[in-house]
Amino acid sequence: MFGSNQVMSSFSSNDIPASKAFYSETLGFDVEEMFDGLVLKFGGGGQAMVYPKPNHEPATFTVLTIMVDDVEKAVDDLRAKGVTFEQYTDEPIKTDEKGISRDMGSAIAWFKDPAGNIIGVAQMPST
Repeated sequence: MFGSNQVMSSFSSNDIPASKAFYSETLGFDVEEMFDGLVLKFGGGGQAMVYPKPNHEPATFTVLTIMVDDVEKAVDDLRAKGVTFEQYTDEPIKTDEKGISRDMGSAIAWFKDPAGNIIGVAQMPST
């Protein structure tokens, strides 16, 4: 029914100006202000809405996963911009000293945006 429709995901933030700076300056996405929030524009035509929510509670799951060719380089580049990566020590997710997990079929690392939402960077295995 909706297989050919364009889709947009959304998640909240309690600080739209900080989110705008983070997503545009730190992550390098094209960001447009719209409806008191933001539209993040991704390569390939994908988009996500970040909407203001005064009683925002950070998502406890990954709201975005950014696909990269080299997760080690992405982690190093983001660390150089001040991004702190999450450390997980319990099953099923365990990360190394850089914050990278390699036990789930791909290398992936997680960090939080200014509103505390979880973002991932993942390198898919070669096929």
